[in-house]
Amino acid sequence: MTDTATEQSPHADATHEHGWLTESSHQTSEGLVLYVRCTSCGVRRVDLQSHPLLPPQSLSRVRE
Repeated sequence: MTDTATEQSPHADATHEHGWLTESSHQTSEGLVLYVRCTSCGVRRVDLQSHPLLPPQSLSRVRE
């Protein structure tokens, strides 16, 4: 994935720690793909959880 997978909110603020909420997900051959949104500013990102016991890793990044 590239940066184009990330949607920037007009309320995005680089000074806070994002609290990610999963909006949707689907299973792939690489693992579980998660579409997440920050509960505070609304910025979105795409994560991949390659194993159920590992935390998700970001596939896209938030553009400031």
